[in-house]
This record gives sequence, structure tokens and C-alpha cells, in this order.
Amino acid sequence: MTDPGDPLPVVRAADIPDSEVGPRWLVEPLWARAGVGILGGAPKCCKSWLALEMALAVASGQPCLGAFAVQDAGTVLLYMAEDAAPVVKARLRGICRHRGLNLGALSVHLITAPALRLDRAHDQGRLRDAVATYAPRLLVLDPFVRLHRIDENDAGQVSAVLGYLREVQRAHDVAVVVVHHARKGGAGGQVGQSLRGSGDFFAWADSLLYMRRHRGRLLLTAEHRGAPAPEPIALELEGDEQVHLAIDADPHPPTDDGAETLAPDQVVLAALTQAEAPLTRSQLRARVRMRNERLGDALARLAAAGAVRRLGDRWAVPDSHSASP
Repeated sequence: MTDPGDPLPVVRAADIPDSEVGPRWLVEPLWARAGVGILGGAPKCCKSWLALEMALAVASGQPCLGAFAVQDAGTVLLYMAEDAAPVVKARLRGICRHRGLNLGALSVHLITAPALRLDRAHDQGRLRDAVATYAPRLLVLDPFVRLHRIDENDAGQVSAVLGYLREVQRAHDVAVVVVHHARKGGAGGQVGQSLRGSGDFFAWADSLLYMRRHRGRLLLTAEHRGAPAPEPIALELEGDEQVHLAIDADPHPPTDDGAETLAPDQVVLAALTQAEAPLTRSQLRARVRMRNERLGDALARLAAAGAVRRLGDRWAVPDSHSASP
């Protein structure tokens, strides 16, 4: 029996208040403001690094990856289930140093519970309370597989967990990024169809970011429910003490057969030969405009052949410089 005192709310369409026309962004054009979605990809494709880059951008209001504007800056709440808290802090600090940020001045909070099971009412309540307390603009949950003990191929079980996260998003006006793995072998068509488990993941998302390796490059693809998809973005993980993701500006992409359009060893050797003093790897990379991974491979080959040598943290052609400055 239905309760006659509790009818469904109905309103005439013309009487609905107007809202802002067009997409509204948390990070333009990567993530919708207060949108739920997936940051997906195969293992070792830097998904967690991208999540941390987004977190610091939202917390600081500075462009994500140094290029994508933040339109709704504020507090960030993170749950990184596969990394110890000191490891997460070290990664955040390294990114901050590269971006010129002070981690201590940013409102970035880390959930340190050893386990968080979003298929259980108790933990659902704990997360809802944390979101209510800290009022984040962005909630990152990494990875989905550590947030439950359900069957990810069972649409009913998956939709229950995702439905709970949608409720949290709507109740607290917060963007929710869930890091999730791709299935082995992937799938053709839209990248969202490559996500592991139920198709509900793709159907649920307002925004979807997908990281994959293609012809030796790390590519970021974005899809949105209510906005056109931007062009794929080439990224790379670089740095030693300040490890961070960077947009790959290499003007010489691989060809279809995997061969580079220019011989990297020759380019690197020419740059070192022409240099008036030994060059750090960063200085050398700026001159040759080469992906960090490709530069490292070229230096290794040249060093093994005796064509270049390392002088501390710098590189030079043998006998061209007796010592680094």
C-alpha cells in the first residue's frame, strides 16, 4: 500500500528554474564540476599520479598539469588504499615542489583507515560523515577494487555501490573520482567500454579519464556525459626527487611501425657536442625537446658505446670538458 500523504513530487517543465547553460567544470576540460566518474586504465599507467595532480590543482587553484584551468577550487579528500600515508605525502610533496606549491598551505586531507568497504552500511556512513565534515570539492577513491568485496561483473552489486557515491555527490555537491582498472586486452570503441567489470561504470560516469600506453607513449583520453571530448593528451612521468606528470611536448611522435622519425641518439649527441659546458638531463631535454623516457634510452646507448659520459648530474662528450662546472 502506498502512503497517500507522501505523493511523488511533480512539477510542470516550464516552471523549473533555469540553470546555467553549458558545461561547468571542476578542471576544464578534464572533469565536470561536482561530477562523478572513473579515472581508468591498465596497471602502471600512472592513474594514481594523475589523481594526485588533480588533487593538488583543485586544492591550490593552479592549473592541472600546468595547463588545465581549475574553476572550482577547494578542499580535497583522498583515500589511497594501496599506498601508505608517508608514501602519498612524499608524492604530493614532490609534485608541490615542481609546481611551486607549499603542501602545508593546502587543504588536502588523507583518509588513513586501513580498510574502507563501501558495500557496508557502516563504512558508507563513515565516509558520508567525513565528506560532511571536510566539505571537499573533490573526493578521490583509489582504487575501486579495494573499496568492496562484491562481484564487479554483477550489475546489481556494482550499481548499489555507485548509487551510494551518486547520493554522496548530490547531497554534498562534491566531485567524486574513482580510480579503476581496465580489463585485460581492453575493448574497442569508446574507452569507457574497456573498464573492468560491469558496464554500469561507464553508464554511471559524468566524466571519464582513461590512461593507456600507445606506441611507447602515455595517452590521456577524456569523455563527458554533457560536453564534447577533448583531443587525447600525451603525458609522461618525469623527475627524480620531484616526480610528476608532465604534458609531452615531443614534436617527433612514433611512426606506425614504432620507429622514431628522427634518430634520438644523433640528436642527443649533436646537442652535447655543441654545448659549451656539460648539461644536466633537464637542460639537455629542453634542448632536444624529447620525451624523458626516450632521452634516457638514448643516453644509455650512447654511454654504453663510449660516445658520451656522465659527470655527476651532467652529461658531456668525452674529453670535451674535464669537469662539470
